[in-house]
Amino acid sequence: MAFDTVPPSPTADDLAERIRALPDVAVVVADEASGAPEVAWGWRFFYVGPDRRMPFATLGESDMAGYDEESRLHRPGVFRLNLDLGRREFERVVGYPPARCADHRASTDFAALDELLPNPLYGTAGWASVLNPGPRSLAEVERLIVYAHRRARDRHRRRSTRDRSAP
Repeated sequence: MAFDTVPPSPTADDLAERIRALPDVAVVVADEASGAPEVAWGWRFFYVGPDRRMPFATLGESDMAGYDEESRLHRPGVFRLNLDLGRREFERVVGYPPARCADHRASTDFAALDELLPNPLYGTAGWASVLNPGPRSLAEVERLIVYAHRRARDRHRRRSTRDRSAP
C-alpha cells in the first residue's frame, strides 16, 4: 500500500538559495558592517544589479522591535518572505489594490502561516509576504519569486539603458 507524502516545507535557507540561483541576483545580509540598524541584522535583501537601489525580495527570521512585529517572527522557526509584486500582481494575489490595504488591515492576520498576505509595512507599495510557505502557498510563492525577479531585471535594464544614453 502506497501513501502520498507531502514534501517538507522549505526553510528560510532553502528559499534564500532558490532566490540566489536566479540570474544576476546579489544578496546583502544586514549586519553592523552593512550599516543596517541592529533590529534588521540577519535579514537578507535580494537585488538585481550592482546599484542595489531596491530589493525585489527580502527574507527575515526576526521581528524588528518597535518597527515590524506584526508577523510575530519571534516564534521558533518562523520566517517571512517579502516580494515586490507591483500594483497589478499584488491585486491579483490578495484580491484588492495596494491602496486599499488600510481598509483590510483589521481583518488581516499578519501572523498566519503559509498564506500570501500584504506585507504589514509595505503592502501599500505592492509588497506581499508569506510566513513559512508550505503546502497551501508554495507553488504560488515560487511563481511569484520568479515574477518579482523578472520585474527587478526589467527595471534594472531600463535604468541601465537610460544611464548609458544620458549625456
